[in-house]
Amino acid sequence: MNEHFERLLERAEQLMARIESVLPQPMQAPDWSAAVAWRYRKRSSGHGALEPVRQVGAMRLADLQEIDGQKEKIQRNTLQFVQGLPANNVLLTGARGTGKSSLIRACLNEYRPQGLRLIEVDKADLVDLPDIVDVVTDRPERFIVFCDDLSFEDGEPGYKALKSILDGSVSAASPNVLIYATSNRRHLLPEYMKENLTYTHTAEGEVHPGEVVEEKISLSERFGLWVSFYPFSQDEYLTIVAQWLSSFGVSSIDIATARPQALVWALERGSRSGRVAYQFARDYAGTHASKA
Repeated sequence: MNEHFERLLERAEQLMARIESVLPQPMQAPDWSAAVAWRYRKRSSGHGALEPVRQVGAMRLADLQEIDGQKEKIQRNTLQFVQGLPANNVLLTGARGTGKSSLIRACLNEYRPQGLRLIEVDKADLVDLPDIVDVVTDRPERFIVFCDDLSFEDGEPGYKALKSILDGSVSAASPNVLIYATSNRRHLLPEYMKENLTYTHTAEGEVHPGEVVEEKISLSERFGLWVSFYPFSQDEYLTIVAQWLSSFGVSSIDIATARPQALVWALERGSRSGRVAYQFARDYAGTHASKA
């Protein structure tokens, strides 16, 4: 009888161990000395972990041209943050390829000696933001939680989690964490014509927005600092091309010669963005180095 009971107890312990292995576990703090940037990854088991980014792109603030106004705002806010002064969560919106994500990476490289760190989180994992904040809240470093290309469809769970963090709820507030997000969509949620049917008009012509529209605008309003980016003109695009070509060691004579090719490259890509300028510069510099 005792032997039967012992076998039953052993099987019960094995079963409990299996159940515990698949249940979500509290997130463990990583080795903070291993990197200055981490990515949050969700395992198939449901466990989340911060994985170190071994190689952070060597982007510098000086590398980013023709966005001086935007650069000044982001740099000032980030400097205030690392100095322990009041600073805002930031939403960077606008044209693709104009340097939104690059500007955040450049700030990380600029202020990493002063304790700035970065955690990249996919929008699908924003529901775990409170867990991430709990892991870093007692650290001396300053953390930017970075979400690239942020936008939501109706009903996505990360939307409410992000609103809670931005509102600074009791469970989410932490003075050493800011949210920096980039998006091509300023209001982060799709808007439909039918939602305007909830507008009402008074006899004086006053317009009262419907509750649906208010909800869609409310998330972006929770970012304290909005920074907008715009498509580059031809001259601005060529200036960025010249800067990148120079950084790759191309001579000033060859840079001037490359202008027509740079314009054709942009025409073929349908964009005069900073990303396209960088891609052309890499192609041109590599091709000419190969010929040499």
